[in-house]
Amino acid sequence: MTETPDSQAPRWAETFDEVEDALLSRWPETRLEPSLDRIRAFTEVLGDPQRSFAVIHLTGTNGKTSTSRMIDTLLRALDLRTGRFTSPHVERMTERISVDGAPLTDEEFVRAFNDVAPYTHLVDDSQPHPLSFFETVVGMAYAAFADAPVDVAVVEVGMGGSWDATNVADAAVAVVLPIAVDHAAYLGDTPADIALEKAGIIKPGSVAVLAQQSPEVAEVLLERVAEVGATVAREGMEFGVVARVPAVGGQVVSLQGLRARYDDVFLPLYGAHQAQNAAVALAAVEAFVGGDALDDEVVRAAFAEVTSPGRLEIVRRSPTVVLDAAHNPHGAAATAAALEDSFSFSPLIGVVGVMTDKDHEGLLTAFEPHLAHVVCTQNSTDRSLPAERLAATAREIFGEDRVSVAPRLADAVDQAAALAEAGEAFGDPLGSGAVLVTGSVVTVGEARTLLVRERKRP
Repeated sequence: MTETPDSQAPRWAETFDEVEDALLSRWPETRLEPSLDRIRAFTEVLGDPQRSFAVIHLTGTNGKTSTSRMIDTLLRALDLRTGRFTSPHVERMTERISVDGAPLTDEEFVRAFNDVAPYTHLVDDSQPHPLSFFETVVGMAYAAFADAPVDVAVVEVGMGGSWDATNVADAAVAVVLPIAVDHAAYLGDTPADIALEKAGIIKPGSVAVLAQQSPEVAEVLLERVAEVGATVAREGMEFGVVARVPAVGGQVVSLQGLRARYDDVFLPLYGAHQAQNAAVALAAVEAFVGGDALDDEVVRAAFAEVTSPGRLEIVRRSPTVVLDAAHNPHGAAATAAALEDSFSFSPLIGVVGVMTDKDHEGLLTAFEPHLAHVVCTQNSTDRSLPAERLAATAREIFGEDRVSVAPRLADAVDQAAALAEAGEAFGDPLGSGAVLVTGSVVTVGEARTLLVRERKRP
C-alpha cells in the first residue's frame, strides 16, 4: 500500500457536505490508474450488487447523458423501476445517482455513502492504490440500486469502457454513441484507438446498439461484436431517424425502431443529434425488452417528458440565455448545427470556459461561424483554462474585435447579455440577440446555479 486517503477507520458522514468532502479527498476523476482490480474488490466485499439487476451500459464521446435520460424515461413508462448513473454532474454530486428518474436526496446520498464506507478502507489497504472518487461513487450507485431495488440500471461510463469502473457490471445492452477524439491523453489520439477502449463494454451475449460511426470506428466495434458473439443493431440499417421537423420547444420526429416505426413523436430537445439520440434510445429499449413493438402512445408520452439539463437548455429570456455542455469539437459542431436549425438568434454571443486538457482551439473554430462575439471566461476548478489563455487562442480565430475577457463567470454572462441586447451594434435593429454559455459541463453547471433562481433542490 503506497498511500491512503484517510485513516484506517471508516469515515462516516452525517451531512451531504461531509460526504462530498470525504469523496473529494480521494483520487480525482482526472487521476487514473487503469484497472478494474479495485472496483472488483470493492463490489465483491459489497456482495456484488451489480449482479442483482439488469444493465444498459452507454459509452461514446458525446450524447451519453441525453440518451441515458431518454432510455430511463422510456423504461419507466413501461412500468420498470430504474436506476441511472451519470457522470459528471451538472450542479450537485447527488445527480450522479438516480432512482425512478429522480436524483437521490441529500439524506439518501448520505445513507448510500455510509452503507459502503465500512468497506472502502478494506479495499484501500488491500490494493496498490486506494479507491478513487469515481470508483467509490460507482460502488455507492450499484449498492443503492440493489437496495432500492431496481429492475434495470442505465449506466454511463465515466471515461472509456474496458477499464472504466462501471464496467464491472455485464450489460444486457451496450450502447455506443458517436465516437470522436476526446480525452486523448487517456484513450488514444485517433477515433479507432478510442473505439478499441470503448468497445470493452460489449459483452458476450449482449446486444450492441451502435449509433452512426465513421468507417474506421465501425470496423473496430464490429470486430468486438464478432469476437464476443454479441448481436448488433446499427443506426442507419436496423434503426434510425426517418424524418424530423423543428417545432416550438423542440422537434417532431419519426423513428424507425427495431420492432416498428413510430411517427409524430414530439421530442422537447433541439437538433438533429438529439433526434439521433432518441433513435438510439428507442432501439436500446426495444432490444432490452424484446418481444413485439412498443405501444405508440407510450413511446410518444415518454419522449414528450424527456429533459436534459445543460443541453441546449434555455434558462432565461430577455435576452435569451442558452446553456450547452459541448466541450470538444464534435460536440460543438452538433450544438452549432442545432442552433442554426432551431433558432434565429442575431446576434449570438458566446460565453466560453473550458478545461485545460480540452481541444479549445477546435471547439472555438467550430463555433466561430455562429458567434458574433465571444466572452472568454473560466470556471472555479483548478482544471479550468485561464480566461486570458483562452482569449489568446480566440483572438487568432475570431479577431481582436470579436473577443472579450471576463475571468468571473457572472461578469462574463453580464457582458454577453449586454452585447446581445445591443443588437443594433451588430446590424440587427430588432435586437433578437441571445447568449450561449458553453465549453464545459462545469462551466454550464456553475452558470445554471447562477441563473436558475427557482430551481428545485435535488
